[in-house]
Amino acid sequence: MTKRTDQIRLGAFLMATGHHVAAWRHPRAAADAGVNLEHYVSIAQKAEAAKFDMMFLADSQGGWVDRSAPEALARTAQGAGFEPLTLLSAIAARTQRIGLVATATTTYYPPFLLARLFASLDNVSGGRAGWNLVTSAAAAEAQNFGLDRHPEPEARYARAEEFARVVKGLWESWEDDAFPRDRAAGWFADPDKLHILNHKGAHFSVAGPLNVPRSRQGHPVVVQAGSSEPGRELAAATAEVVFTAHQTLDSAAAFYADVKSRMARHDRHPDTLKIMPGVMAVVGDSERHAREKYEELQALVHDEIGARFLARTFEDDRLLDHDPDKPLPDWLEVDGRKSRPALFLELARRENLTARELHLRVTGARGHWTIFGDAGQIADQLEAWFDGRGADGFNVMPPHLPDHLDDFIAHVLPELRRRGRFREDYDGDTLREHLGLPFPRHPASRVALAEAAE
Repeated sequence: MTKRTDQIRLGAFLMATGHHVAAWRHPRAAADAGVNLEHYVSIAQKAEAAKFDMMFLADSQGGWVDRSAPEALARTAQGAGFEPLTLLSAIAARTQRIGLVATATTTYYPPFLLARLFASLDNVSGGRAGWNLVTSAAAAEAQNFGLDRHPEPEARYARAEEFARVVKGLWESWEDDAFPRDRAAGWFADPDKLHILNHKGAHFSVAGPLNVPRSRQGHPVVVQAGSSEPGRELAAATAEVVFTAHQTLDSAAAFYADVKSRMARHDRHPDTLKIMPGVMAVVGDSERHAREKYEELQALVHDEIGARFLARTFEDDRLLDHDPDKPLPDWLEVDGRKSRPALFLELARRENLTARELHLRVTGARGHWTIFGDAGQIADQLEAWFDGRGADGFNVMPPHLPDHLDDFIAHVLPELRRRGRFREDYDGDTLREHLGLPFPRHPASRVALAEAAE
């Protein structure tokens, strides 16, 4: 295995009390963390002081617990939280350098509104915004938008592909120097540097222009989460960062090679895409100590939450009546177009897990890689995936906040720095600069440069 010469990229993937489903029950958890701005600001400032590339907030327009089971929802912290763009706008005012990434679905947002929201966050933050492009996976979301049925994956991804083109087109409504604000001449903007989209497609008709200028980093970094076949193709065509879930280096390396190999078809260089799997790293004085810390959270998982989580993931309520101390039933199958249920089923079959063992494995990190050890052991494992071309970096998922993020910052980061694998300080101010991504020149600028070269 050849040691890479670039450095590991790190995102702080934050949930209110932590990623573990039972984190809110931990005695050191802030009971109101989901709607406590000062809690989030404190965590963001810690991540920024530690020089993380970005902080990332997931989102759903529906929720992961079936609304027909209110008692299950009431046993989670899912019912009380901030809308992520509102939250990140507040955090932007209290931080200076860390990237700010939020999820927004192409399935239920209109593209003009989404383009305007993220362009505004990008300007408010001084070029630190990122949009995590997803197609909604939760069928429950449809009923919040006047629909009886959730669109099938093919329809969602066809909409997403056009959606991404529309959003990028709107972000290019104005060239970078389009606003001279010349009081004497009476020109606030240069009309020759205005580009009206006038998009008419299969899913959208959007005139434009966007009424928000480009930011210091051109436009928000486009992030994509999804590992299905259409998700990989969408990532190769549009994404600059990919969040993904894998359990083994072999799986991660295969995904990495596959997605990057597709980019040539879209006239893109592989280095313009950073692949960052999620990792739940539990740090202790030893591996045994780390596992003991994690078991504190595992002991707080209510059986009903585990059963509901599996039933919803596999979209099969028969699992609610399945004996949790037996393996998953032989009749259980998954739609191959949906990557996360397939990952769970493969894990259960490979390790012969009972239903209870599976839900305890996945309700914490929801299928993401979970590792245990002291600082050196954690660093070894991250390096192995990085040098093995399974990752360009990682989205760090603390099981409990603030303790597990504090542990990672205090112990793992110094070890990675000692090995030369993570930055000592930021090299720039924008999220693109943190990630080593190129500035997206406006199409009109690219044409001008090409003409000048001729």
